[in-house]
Amino acid sequence: MNAHLKGLLLTTLGVLFVVPDSLFVRLIEAEPLVVAFWRGITAGVFILVGVLAFMPRGSIRASLSTGWPGVIYIVLMGSTAPGFVLAVTQTSVANVVFIFASMPVFAALFGKVFLGEGISRRMVLTMLGVFAGLAIIAYGSGENEIASWKGDIWAVIVCASYAGALTAVRQLKDVSMIPAIPVAYIGAGLVVLPFVSPMVPVAAQWHLFALHGAFIAVATCFLTLGPRYISSAEVSLLILLESVLAPLLVWAVVGEDPGRWAIVGGAVVIGALVVSNMVALRRRR
Repeated sequence: MNAHLKGLLLTTLGVLFVVPDSLFVRLIEAEPLVVAFWRGITAGVFILVGVLAFMPRGSIRASLSTGWPGVIYIVLMGSTAPGFVLAVTQTSVANVVFIFASMPVFAALFGKVFLGEGISRRMVLTMLGVFAGLAIIAYGSGENEIASWKGDIWAVIVCASYAGALTAVRQLKDVSMIPAIPVAYIGAGLVVLPFVSPMVPVAAQWHLFALHGAFIAVATCFLTLGPRYISSAEVSLLILLESVLAPLLVWAVVGEDPGRWAIVGGAVVIGALVVSNMVALRRRR
């Protein structure tokens, strides 16, 4: 298997494993912060076991000795765990994943501000299209009983945090940051712990908590490894699969109607990104 095919396979598997994330949040009957606690702890423990079993000794120490970029990566990745749960519990799944689709835009902005990278005319046009779609989604939140601007804001915060983490880790190409992920996730769970009583809902739903953590662990590892072998345009196109599949999965299982404005706004966001990345791939070839 060549490197390009390996990257496509790993990234696609990572996207498929992350698709049920929002469904687990819907299915688990517990307070949002309890779900956030167990999401961070279980995913972090699963990844930690994998790191200890398969990665070289000292890899955790190496990832924690990367200076400020490593610290920023760990803090921002840790914040995405509770942030995602709060977003999904306060607005529709469709709104959340469509907002997450705008992550390349935030990454481009952060690259400009913090790394001094240029923003092409193609990316400027893409940003205008994405922000138009986000405006439509925000407008529709006022007409959908499930959707709420509060959850939309949480989704934007998580999207920006994830993009910021990816921007920080780009300065650490020689060090694998997978060993730092359990530190981020378990740390986030411990921060939430003083505000929750996490043991109460576990007895009846332990299988959902365990599966939720396992899916996030596998998805996180694949989405960390896969993009190392393929272009950012290809990564962005594959990640858009979640924006399409996650609302459909939740709609099919729990009957959550995303609403017409979320579909229209999401179509604008995805359309802008698809056109932009197809242009980028064509120029690359």
